[in-house]
Amino acid sequence: MPRNRRLLTVLRVLLAAIALISLDLFAWGQSEYKTLHRFTKEGERGSEPTGGLVLDQKGNLYGATAGGGAHQSGTVFKLTQSPDGTWSEHVLYSFCSVNKCGDGSTPTASLIFDASGNLYGTTVQGGANGVGTVFKLSPRSNGSWTESVLYSFCSANNCGDGWYPAASLILDKAGNLYGTTEHGGILNCQDGCGVVFKLTPSAGEGWSESVLYSFCSLTKCVDGAMPTAGLISDATGNLYGTTAYGGESATNCDDIACGVAFKLKPNSDESWTESVLYSFCTLKECSDGSVPLAGLILDNAGNLYGTTFDNFLSAGPGVVFQLTPSEDGTWRESVIYQFASVPHGLYPEAGLVLDAVGNLYGTTYVGGDPSCYAIGCGAVFKLTPTSNGWRETVLHPFYDHPGGFPSAGVILDGAGNLYGTTQGEGNGTFGSVFEITP
Repeated sequence: MPRNRRLLTVLRVLLAAIALISLDLFAWGQSEYKTLHRFTKEGERGSEPTGGLVLDQKGNLYGATAGGGAHQSGTVFKLTQSPDGTWSEHVLYSFCSVNKCGDGSTPTASLIFDASGNLYGTTVQGGANGVGTVFKLSPRSNGSWTESVLYSFCSANNCGDGWYPAASLILDKAGNLYGTTEHGGILNCQDGCGVVFKLTPSAGEGWSESVLYSFCSLTKCVDGAMPTAGLISDATGNLYGTTAYGGESATNCDDIACGVAFKLKPNSDESWTESVLYSFCTLKECSDGSVPLAGLILDNAGNLYGTTFDNFLSAGPGVVFQLTPSEDGTWRESVIYQFASVPHGLYPEAGLVLDAVGNLYGTTYVGGDPSCYAIGCGAVFKLTPTSNGWRETVLHPFYDHPGGFPSAGVILDGAGNLYGTTQGEGNGTFGSVFEITP
């Protein structure tokens, strides 16, 4: 989500802060918080990590920064733990290393690994046409990494192949990559309303892109518009995701409405069929949530979980929701947690992670400790299922120094420790990597 849009939200929350803080009794959860790395302003080591982290089999952490680096266009970094428990950062690649940033610029999403140890990611700028890339980083025997651009967007006429890929990728067993772009595709809204794409490796060195679905293909964009998050897949190859706008409630908000959760089903002729599982902002005052900026997760029973950033009409600060499939093929949405006050966190921008016993973990962009800018600098939360619903515990409220304003979610290791990033507020703090031991 662009920083200026976040700042508008922060200002709106600040105006409501007194009402949100008043008479709220709350206790923080007992957990140990540790800063593993602190980024500096426009440093060659990177700054402002807006995406999350990924772990390798040795316990090293990998991520990307949207700024900083040798050319001030972002980096991919690795954090390695020493025997004494400290962590050291290594920059694997600095973007905009080639003429006109043909190698990409400004990576904002999390990375993924393949079975051979290669990393894959996206940039929202740079590439052959300046509007984003999919890239690959391959490790060399000497410890360095080689970057290659697999695809530069806006290569098709009128950017029908999409542009501005702001989300992470997924990889199937055949080595194909899948992702989303926020813009491009069929031009039924300004600059196109985004696509779901597939990248297929060719027999040689190249990759070919195919658009599986262009959003806003239906009247009033009831099929969704502008996906800002990545995808997940189920055991049969169906893809699931969200769009931040579009849906049945198009006339309730602005031109492109409040967002959907969708499913893409592969057909025998290699085409794909999209179905909307749920359109947000269909209940009174958008109490069911609106503007889902994050993707979905799937549990073993086939239920989907996610967050919405907003309750658009009521100016509410977001929800955690569950989508449950019915026997007739429809899906039922239930709000399992409504964010409502600063200490509990406000405006979840990122997705969730599920542990082995069914607890959910996530972050909020603001909220937490009201001593930080009066609205809080964000929080890490846990949702625990109980016989009476879900109980929220704030595992850590951020205090801005060095961490603040997490725009990505957290990941879990095998021991139940949480790892994540904060992007900082871009003035005194420029992002951090943290660990929470519950």
